[in-house]
Amino acid sequence: MKFIYGKQDWLTFERGEETCFLMANGLGGFCSLTAIGSCARNEHGLLMACERAPNRRVQMIQRLEDTLTLNGRTIPLSSQDFEDRARRADGRAYQAAFTFRDYPQWTYQVQGAEVVKRAALMPGENAVALIYEINNRGRSEAVLRVTPHLRFVPKGEALLPGQQFTLEGKRISSNGRTLYFQTNGQAVPLPQALRGPFQFAQDAMDGKPAAGWAAVNHCIELSVPPGESRTLEAVYATAHTLPGAAEAFSRLEAQNRALERRAGFTDGAARALVRAAGQFLSRRESTGGHTILAGFPFFEDWGRDTMIALPGCLLAAGRCQEAKSVLETFLAYEQDGLVPNLFPEGGEEPRYNTADAALLLVNCVWLYWEKTGDAAFVKKAFPVLERIAAAYQRGTRHAIRMDGDGLISAGEGLDQVTWMDVCVDGILPTPRHGKPVEINAYWYNALRILQELAPLAGADGAEYAALAQRVKESFNRAFWMEDKGYLRDVISGTAADGQLRCNQIWAVSLPFSALPPERERQVVEAVFEALYTPYGLRTLDPADGEFQPFYGGDRLKRDLAYHQGTVWAFPLGGYYLAYLKVNGGSRQARDTVRRQLEAIASALREGCAGQLPEIYDGGDPVMSKGCFAQAWSVGELLRVYEALEALEKGGAST
Repeated sequence: MKFIYGKQDWLTFERGEETCFLMANGLGGFCSLTAIGSCARNEHGLLMACERAPNRRVQMIQRLEDTLTLNGRTIPLSSQDFEDRARRADGRAYQAAFTFRDYPQWTYQVQGAEVVKRAALMPGENAVALIYEINNRGRSEAVLRVTPHLRFVPKGEALLPGQQFTLEGKRISSNGRTLYFQTNGQAVPLPQALRGPFQFAQDAMDGKPAAGWAAVNHCIELSVPPGESRTLEAVYATAHTLPGAAEAFSRLEAQNRALERRAGFTDGAARALVRAAGQFLSRRESTGGHTILAGFPFFEDWGRDTMIALPGCLLAAGRCQEAKSVLETFLAYEQDGLVPNLFPEGGEEPRYNTADAALLLVNCVWLYWEKTGDAAFVKKAFPVLERIAAAYQRGTRHAIRMDGDGLISAGEGLDQVTWMDVCVDGILPTPRHGKPVEINAYWYNALRILQELAPLAGADGAEYAALAQRVKESFNRAFWMEDKGYLRDVISGTAADGQLRCNQIWAVSLPFSALPPERERQVVEAVFEALYTPYGLRTLDPADGEFQPFYGGDRLKRDLAYHQGTVWAFPLGGYYLAYLKVNGGSRQARDTVRRQLEAIASALREGCAGQLPEIYDGGDPVMSKGCFAQAWSVGELLRVYEALEALEKGGAST
């Protein structure tokens, strides 16, 4: 699937900045700009390098200032907003097209000259390649000038006061960092100057600082006589050994074709999601293994997010060895029955502040076993899984412990240990202390998995089977509300207990469910009626007095709305899997899911081309918000396509 945009998509400057693209290099670095070549966020960048994979990111080149000079007139090709709108660089009138598949491509047409610009991020390196093809069909010389906007600061930070950039040959140095470049054009030194203040429209909408500066100290030029065609190439990299520009493009294309072949999907949207999933996998320098980055441009790798994203982003995509590497890292870092929710770099200790990541790790081991039949891995992992189960029974950090009824209680004080984890200014918008429904669904699922895997490790699973039966009975007794036909969200003795939230969908979609079939069906229908949207599930019933229909404003306003109605994309995967399950994978059910999934093709085109976002407004989910590329959103929808294709190959028809 190739994403194609035309002039109607940048009818206004604001519309042109609503769409961006993403390329990641597998180290934590990335390249992301808008469809009109601008930075609409402080964290957009042509080259966001990573000094220590995957978290120590540095914005080296913010954007490119591209101009074409014809007949003594200099015309902007790329665009960028300024705080002073009168200074806006606006190349939209000359931009004919923007496309994205493996890499972005911009096409400009100016007075008989056509410029086609492509950019590629080299896989496995902090290097960006640029190719400009200039076909000058006009009657005057055309001069293309490319001016990089430089920063050399950690991601999200601003230029340092008085920061100096030194140009020595084709090496740029600043702030203790060096960038090398090569080009077939003419590199022209410029007096160092500041560019800005730029306006970052997407940051402004999110209530974040919305202005910033960059520096320039050189440009690259290429002259094209009338009636001739020429190509300008340039590569910028943090290593002094630079690849050729064509090599970067060929390696990127080869990587993506290999990913598509390995996954084996026939659906075009699924193949696009496979490419999207590939952007989140990164090396981890500290462990020598792999990890999954939670989302771009903001997030690092989170334990919970990794365990939710892994089944789709890796297993469904056929990347089982990489999945094994990720699982081995988390298994090695188990502590007190918990696994890290955050792996900070630089010698800091991991954070063990989640009640669900460890239980989801058990689930991932099961899904990996189902996919690979790797009994040796299961045998090695099983003692860790047993320690997790034992710790949850006796009690561990953050008041995570099994109660007398076999159910898991978690959270106290300002702890936020479920995925609805906002704590802002001492306020917990969704405290969920007590017994959260999804934690206990994960707990039952984990116990059943331990029961099934025990023989592979030479253990007796009878103890886990007995406890699982006890949990099943308690779960149905404590959570099911017969008068409403769905599950409590939490058992805490507060009014929040009976709120209709999306968390209950996982009590149906997991490999092992504590619910009888009829209750599973009722949960699916209740979720569909109140929470379903084509782009995700609402986190709270709109009829609830605490429902927030809009996500935006300053940090406090955003955080108060984050899980109070806001639509999240990733639970949609659980919903579709649950719907297929309760309908026996019938042809009619598959057709329904296929039809509803057609909206995903639209979502892939909006926001970040080829990606799925974190969230949408709860009231009217029409524009993506939060992270423009979210791993668990992509992964969970990939699992749905995987299930559909498996059912169709299996021949289910009724």
